[in-house]
Amino acid sequence: MIKPLLALLLASVAASAAALPPHTPVPGGVAVVDLGPTSEPAPTARRGEQSLAIVRERNRWHALVGIPLDAPPGNFDFEVFFRSTVRTHSIAIADKRYPEQRLTIKDQRKVEPNPDDLRRIEREQKITEAVKKRFSEGEPDTALDQPSPGPLSSRFGLKRFFNGLPRNPHAGLDVAAGTGTPVHAPSDAVVANTGDYFFNGNTVFLDHGQGLITAYMHLSRIDVRPGQLVKRGELLGAIGATGRVTGPHLHWAVILNNTPVDPEIFLTRRSPK
Repeated sequence: MIKPLLALLLASVAASAAALPPHTPVPGGVAVVDLGPTSEPAPTARRGEQSLAIVRERNRWHALVGIPLDAPPGNFDFEVFFRSTVRTHSIAIADKRYPEQRLTIKDQRKVEPNPDDLRRIEREQKITEAVKKRFSEGEPDTALDQPSPGPLSSRFGLKRFFNGLPRNPHAGLDVAAGTGTPVHAPSDAVVANTGDYFFNGNTVFLDHGQGLITAYMHLSRIDVRPGQLVKRGELLGAIGATGRVTGPHLHWAVILNNTPVDPEIFLTRRSPK
């Protein structure tokens, strides 16, 4: 059930919502699907059990669908519900190859955790998986500001090897900056979760509405609390080197319909409705 504070926040966002992300139907991308005029009631959409974001742009309804990094080329289907009518939409997914990245981690436990670490990781995964599945009503602003100043370093989707061992692809975007560099909210949201996690270090999760979740990892400090409303540009914390890192940086993740997608797709686009 939507929380009243989030509903209030996102209602104000809807009045000045930003331009849609570009249609990028590739693994790790976002499909933008036109569902018809806003003169009709807002439809809903799902893929399996996961609800999908429906937003307005230039008097049209659009579904925003995050494409998993492991999605093969081919058709990617989801269902749209108009009153009592159900339609299946199919997205043609193109192939995309991501480069490799090889990193050396000094703390071997962060590469090969011991049994106690593994139990901790399992507990933490249950928490973060629940956060990533959140779906709140209200229309999110999908034009995001870069949350911290600094050059973009490790890009999304890199196939990673830690100390020569293959690990999950890089499911975020890194901003290279020194410890203490401020980290700001990229758009209005509610703080969904904060915590100190084994791999992620000090982390903040923001809920922007309709399954758009952002995360800020490896922080040296956290300046917000769960349930807090934050506006675009408000301080979340500071860059650090907590968790599994090779040095201080911000790992910024964007999750859409419980799917990590490339944050660069959402950067700096603004236009009137």
